[in-house]
Amino acid sequence: MNEQDKWDFINKLDDELLKGGVILSEWSTFLIRDADVAFTSGANLATLLVSLAGVESHLKYEYGKSKRERLVDLINKAPIERDLRLDLHCLRKYRNKWVHVDEPSQDEHLLSNPEEYEQELEEMATLAMKSLRRTIYTEQCI
Repeated sequence: MNEQDKWDFINKLDDELLKGGVILSEWSTFLIRDADVAFTSGANLATLLVSLAGVESHLKYEYGKSKRERLVDLINKAPIERDLRLDLHCLRKYRNKWVHVDEPSQDEHLLSNPEEYEQELEEMATLAMKSLRRTIYTEQCI
């Protein structure tokens, strides 16, 4: 997808998922906008990281009981659809592989197959954008 295709994808998600109104914190709004820019610019890893930060911010805003709640716990207790919960856990685990690199010196496969990682990151970034929108549009007022 080119940049315009990606903006069209985001707008289509908004059109499909937003049926009423939502209340978002300014932190969530900032992170969502940054995720949109990262996604349309092709920064797939940044999209994944910022999208999940937006999910976490929104879940804390809507359902959090304390400021120290972990994303995994917020996902588990949020009243979201089962398939969204599974997608968010999948994204969270995938993100953790990139954020917490166990053996940074073991990079032969990354060096010899960067396109494989880029393709995978692009797919996960697309899922992250969809999951972010599904999360923020869970509680709508009509």
